Amino acid sequence: MIPFLAIPIYDHGESIGDVVKSVSGLNLPCIIVDDGSGPSTRAQLDFLDAQHEWIEVIRHSRNLGRGAALRTAYRAAANRGSTHVIQIDADGQHNASDIPRFLRAARDSPEALVLGTPVFDDSVPWHRLHGRKLSQIIVWIETLSTQVADPLCGFRCVPLTPTIDLLDRTRTGDRMDFDPEFVIRMVRAGVPVVNIPTFVHYPEAGVSHFRMRQDNLLIAKAYLRLATESLWSRSRTRTASEGQ
Repeated sequence: MIPFLAIPIYDHGESIGDVVKSVSGLNLPCIIVDDGSGPSTRAQLDFLDAQHEWIEVIRHSRNLGRGAALRTAYRAAANRGSTHVIQIDADGQHNASDIPRFLRAARDSPEALVLGTPVFDDSVPWHRLHGRKLSQIIVWIETLSTQVADPLCGFRCVPLTPTIDLLDRTRTGDRMDFDPEFVIRMVRAGVPVVNIPTFVHYPEAGVSHFRMRQDNLLIAKAYLRLATESLWSRSRTRTASEGQ
């Protein structure tokens, strides 16, 4: 098992230094994908890149979205010999001290997708909390399984062999719709899931790029598209079976 860290970032210059500090003792190579950030974040990333040999910054010339940044990170890590990616967000919400727990779970089940299950404090916005519960139910229906405890948490350990295979044959969403779509497609591909409870805190002055209307619409469209694909696949399978 050869794990890499991956951090997608878009204009989180104020928090990325603390996030990097929180993972610095892990002795893991880290790919930071700058998804078209502004000058202040770019300058902070240049500083961190110069200070730490274990950090590599990859840049998108313009903002392409969270999903696009994660795809870039997965492919870059795979091209550098990694077998697994531990992804963590740049906004300081995630508890980096839990990364060893994710790594142990991945070593015990190297073929599994290890998903963070958020344990929230009072800082969580109510719409985020209830939206996650709705997404959980939808994903259970989409996958005909209850093995996914949370499809939205950005703290996860991703096995790269099935991930790259999935990305090579399937076009996935570019933005916030990527995380739940990726989980559904991995489960449908037969990838097992391990859930790891992890504390999640929303910093009072934290910057969120989740667009309530646009991103919820993108996620809803992804769920509908995936449901349609599933129904179409079952219909074709049934038709082929009846024709034999």
